[in-house]
Amino acid sequence: MPECHRGVVAAGLGGSRRDAGVDPRLGPDSLTWSRFGDYRTALLIGWAGTLQVMHPVISAALVEHSDFLDNPTNRLVRSAIPITRAVYEGPVTGRAIRDEHVNIRGHYTSDGDVSADGVRYHALNPEPFFWAHATFFMMQIAPAGVFTAPLTAEEKEQLYQESRTWYAQYGMSLRGTPETFEDFMRYWDNTIETVLTRTELIDRAAPFYAGHPGPPPYPQVPGWLWNIIGPPSTRLGLWVCRALLPERARESLGWTWTASDQRRFDVFACAVRGVFTVIPRPLRLSWIARRGYRQTNRKTLA
Repeated sequence: MPECHRGVVAAGLGGSRRDAGVDPRLGPDSLTWSRFGDYRTALLIGWAGTLQVMHPVISAALVEHSDFLDNPTNRLVRSAIPITRAVYEGPVTGRAIRDEHVNIRGHYTSDGDVSADGVRYHALNPEPFFWAHATFFMMQIAPAGVFTAPLTAEEKEQLYQESRTWYAQYGMSLRGTPETFEDFMRYWDNTIETVLTRTELIDRAAPFYAGHPGPPPYPQVPGWLWNIIGPPSTRLGLWVCRALLPERARESLGWTWTASDQRRFDVFACAVRGVFTVIPRPLRLSWIARRGYRQTNRKTLA
């Protein structure tokens, strides 16, 4: 990895130490299992994807190696499902995800384009790989108190320590990664401030970000049905993305968010919380999460 990026993962570490009393294991008693599989996190798939493609290395990798521009909805779903499986299935699935990135390499420019004269990258370099993981972890933090129940400081620390276990399940080293949630938030803010930008992929995906979802995500979805549900679902996801993006990231993209936007979003968030209070706990969870609980012979939380 180039010297200029080598320290980004560890940026902002203040020497604080992990709480020895926190149990970082994933499983039916973990906070991650109870939260990550909640259907409300699906509202943030576009949010996480946008923060990922604002990273120049990830942008270049997708420009060169992915079909994102041909079928963006399919690409987002294909990312979300394996990641969820890694949480509930463990290291075998996690390492399979890592192995899919072994041959993703090339040269990138500062705006996330591909150039033979650019800086060399590899998808398994810790900086881009950990950033992608960080956005998935934050899909539990960002909606807390908005769509889902608020989190205490202790619960955030618990979730972060569990996310380190999750990251290790990919077969990736924890060396250089933030040790505590406080350290992680310094890393998060620093990356948004100094690394993320309006990348080439963001510009090439302008039709998608204007609310045009592209073709049906799967051949089994009829075109006529996708024409009905695709545009509004895409616009909803992008609206949530814009609402929850850190202000600095919105500024980098040139996106606006007004007080009127916020008022409408607050009403929507309140409605989501209200609806989910009457949905039985098992039905709030994705099929992958429910299967994980069944396979451990444990009931989902009431």
